[in-house]
Amino acid sequence: MIDHMAKTADISKAAAGRALDALIGAVKTSLRKGGSVTLVGFGTFRVTKRKQRTGRNPRTNQPIKIPAAKVARFTPGKAFKDAVK
Repeated sequence: MIDHMAKTADISKAAAGRALDALIGAVKTSLRKGGSVTLVGFGTFRVTKRKQRTGRNPRTNQPIKIPAAKVARFTPGKAFKDAVK
């Protein structure tokens, strides 16, 4: 990813790495605060709540409780979906 960003934007790999780290950091911070991040033409990152559920331990086949959790979700945008087809 960093190599591609550096070549496309005609910048150094170090600068591309810093830019990518800044983007990832901004997404994490926004999601941590309960917000969402929309990158037009790419998609939306958001946090959803996953309910508690029952699972199975694959070794013992015993039921276990999986606690509720907040999880990050990504919904691709139309332009991204069309590009991947």
